[in-house]
Amino acid sequence: MYACIYLPGAGPAACERLALLAQDFSPQVEVAAADTVVFDIAPLGRLMGAPLKIGSEIARQAHHRKLDGRIGIAATPDTAILAARNLLGVTVVPPGAERDILGGLQLTALPVDRETIGILNRWGIRTLGQFCELPETGVMERLGARGLDLLRLARGGRVRPVKPDRQVASYEDRVEIEHPVSLLEPLMQLLSRQVAELCGRLSRQSMAATELRLKLDLVSKQAHERILRLPFATRDARSLIRLLQLDLEAHPPRSPVLAMTLEFVPVEPRVVQHDLYIPPQPEPENLELTLEKIRGMVGADHAGSPRLLDTHRRDAWKMLPRPPGQSLVAGREPRGGIQLAFRYWRPPVPARVEVEDGLPRRVSSRVVRGPVEQAAGPWRGSGDWWNSLVWDREEWDVRILGGALYRVVRIVPVREWVLEGAYD
Repeated sequence: MYACIYLPGAGPAACERLALLAQDFSPQVEVAAADTVVFDIAPLGRLMGAPLKIGSEIARQAHHRKLDGRIGIAATPDTAILAARNLLGVTVVPPGAERDILGGLQLTALPVDRETIGILNRWGIRTLGQFCELPETGVMERLGARGLDLLRLARGGRVRPVKPDRQVASYEDRVEIEHPVSLLEPLMQLLSRQVAELCGRLSRQSMAATELRLKLDLVSKQAHERILRLPFATRDARSLIRLLQLDLEAHPPRSPVLAMTLEFVPVEPRVVQHDLYIPPQPEPENLELTLEKIRGMVGADHAGSPRLLDTHRRDAWKMLPRPPGQSLVAGREPRGGIQLAFRYWRPPVPARVEVEDGLPRRVSSRVVRGPVEQAAGPWRGSGDWWNSLVWDREEWDVRILGGALYRVVRIVPVREWVLEGAYD
């Protein structure tokens, strides 16, 4: 379905405002004339309901912006334009009802020249309904391709996509502040209005955002810029306002604010399919808010998800902000078959290991003690071995008689043994 807004006598300024109004409902907006815009509203059916309800909301928004005009809704862009330009109020033309609703219009409602109107008048054709009764073959023979195109337009059968304006739908809002603001609370009140407006625009156009860009113009003639990158697509205003507040609390501007510009980077919204037999997981917005609070307490470098480094050094990892579902190690596929999990003990437990013929024979520690039933090793390492001349540790996997599987490590430089952990 397509909607058309017709504002008689609109000038260039009003035409631009019409286009901005249409962009609040669809990213596909065609400026058909200085007083006419047409746009696709098919995605809004799931959000707003029937076409008449969508048209009423468009009319309400237009009245709020003092752009009271005529609105036509139809299955094709040209039929919507025809209804908006010739019928008052909000007109919905259901598919197949074009002749019933538009049949009483005069031929002058069509974009037709005087010569064609004169020919049709001599045939006794005065209205669109009478014109629709003519056979296509006869119209093609007497009026040519132009006449056949007019006939299809009158019948609502001229199908074409909208021709969007080159200007991309804007998800940016700027506010000039009359008096400089230095406190966070009044600044957040202004930001809340901006976020609510942009989230409403995203919702009306069935979009979401994964990145927020905030620019604050300061009294000191400098700009305070912050970028929030989210690991999920959302248009929840409350969560975004709270994330902005936490970020500004951690990174406050250095001087009072004169103006602020907020921009959303739009993406397709996420689709979640819940399982009937598994409890629903927490919303990612709540998780991100919790992580942002943790970052504010411990620092951004100490909160996120651990990622293993491509090195032989033990315990080599770093913390990265990672979107949910992404692999911990890039490019590494999970291996099939049975896998053992190893539980590290922090710190390692000192142990006494009896060695016979180069193999561990007995382990004694405060955690476990007993003879070794089976041993595998040694695995020697020194971290980045190419930077060291000698091995600094020897690892053994040992099974204690009647017990579990453990890892014992001999620290070569100090000639001491430790229990590093156990296999689950």
